[in-house]
Amino acid sequence: MIDDTTKPALAILQPDWDGVKPENVDALMTLRSGGVSSGPYGDKEGIGGFNVGLYCGDVPVCVNMNRRLAAQLVPSDPKWLKQVHGNRVVDAEEAAPEEEADASTAITPNVVCVVQVADCLPVLIAEKNGKAVAAVHCGWRSLAGGILQNTIYRLRERVNDSEAQFIAWLGPRIGDSDFETGSDVLEAMKQTIDGAQVAFIEKSDGKYLCSLTTLARMALLQVGVEEVIEARHSTYANPDLFYSYRRDGKTGRHAAMIWIKG
Repeated sequence: MIDDTTKPALAILQPDWDGVKPENVDALMTLRSGGVSSGPYGDKEGIGGFNVGLYCGDVPVCVNMNRRLAAQLVPSDPKWLKQVHGNRVVDAEEAAPEEEADASTAITPNVVCVVQVADCLPVLIAEKNGKAVAAVHCGWRSLAGGILQNTIYRLRERVNDSEAQFIAWLGPRIGDSDFETGSDVLEAMKQTIDGAQVAFIEKSDGKYLCSLTTLARMALLQVGVEEVIEARHSTYANPDLFYSYRRDGKTGRHAAMIWIKG
């Protein structure tokens, strides 16, 4: 559902998982318009962009203003990370500002987990009884490194239940027909995801088309997460709504956020 009523000229995407997610969990993802960034960090017209990425070349004062706008949408300041395409998971309650990690978990109400994306796959996870949540940044390196499996392991530790069950939302990301990779990506995925080759289609030039959502589903299934809801948006194919690093090179970042309601 697209909701542009929260703030004038500001649009958000809310996961379509009502009736499935725990009632005490909420989540959203910012879209391209509604902020103060301009140029490649603006909207499609180069103005009013909602870029929240500090490390992509935008003017820091604009990014910080956009982050303040994002904080108005959630119950507390999001726990921003410095994402490094790794597989480290931190507890949002204890994370330092801009701590290097690609996922965070929370068991405390009103603590907001957040990841930034612009083609990479955001995965938002909720424990089925609403006891814990997580936000995960899934670029191909993080997926190959086991970031999703590590996040589920940590969530189960935090709720002290090795059998805890979860629901996951796969957010907008580069589409399957747009994400071209080499054989190195395929080989890296094979190391941590059994049967990863089914997520790749070989092209005539020896390159591959890769499905991040298929790989994410497989990784989650390895750790017992079967209930997965997928957004059908491609960031690459929809410049009106989304930034895309693969499409534009210099571009902004979206925020995907999840929290337990107080």
